[in-house]
Amino acid sequence: MKASNCIAALDLPSGALVDQRVPKKTLSEYGAKTAAARRYIQEGIESLRWVAAIKPTTAGVPEFSNEVREYLEIAVLHLHLRPAAQGSRLATLIHRAIPYPILLFSSGAESFAISLAHKRWSQGEKNHVVVDGDVVFLCIDEYVPVDALSGFLSALSLTKQPRDTLYELYQGWLDTVLALKTACVLGDFALPRSREHADARSEALLECARLESEMASLRAAAAREKQIPRQVELNLKLKRLEEVHAAARARL
Repeated sequence: MKASNCIAALDLPSGALVDQRVPKKTLSEYGAKTAAARRYIQEGIESLRWVAAIKPTTAGVPEFSNEVREYLEIAVLHLHLRPAAQGSRLATLIHRAIPYPILLFSSGAESFAISLAHKRWSQGEKNHVVVDGDVVFLCIDEYVPVDALSGFLSALSLTKQPRDTLYELYQGWLDTVLALKTACVLGDFALPRSREHADARSEALLECARLESEMASLRAAAAREKQIPRQVELNLKLKRLEEVHAAARARL
């Protein structure tokens, strides 16, 4: 699947389309606080395009504001990566650099990813916006079920998302991406049944990812271990983690 498929599936009104290049210099000024970050931007980005601006005047979705956050518009961006670029690292830099909530599509030579991250007011710097929680990053590859991709593209349409406020619209797209991420585990694409189910699914996905990383480390350690008692100990730990992982998976 390509970014163009997802962008078309959003079914955005023509008035929301922007199609402008975002200069890397501008991105570096606002999102690169270290020399390493500036190097990632200069060496890893081929181009960054501002695809669309979703706001009350362009999409008919009201803005949102409270003491925690203010959503005046949602930016849709398309990042073209250079070969060997660290897509997830660059996506995180972009989400941190731009004060608006972003629906970011990242395209590489052999990869495609989607990422989102809520924003909130900084607690330490007045009128400054920061990423709220983790960046949700999903790399779409050959392991994503074809039927799940079809359901995902259908669900992306602006007309099928909550439109009460820009915050709820953005949360709807985030839940849709998490539903596809869940489908990579369970095989079937299904939107969350409720807000509570969506939140539980998000937590379970994070726990599954953490446990899978720990299990991979234990398997590697057990394969290297020469002493039988230590192998038994590692395998017992692995079995316990597998049971916890199964419980987290059931919550999806």
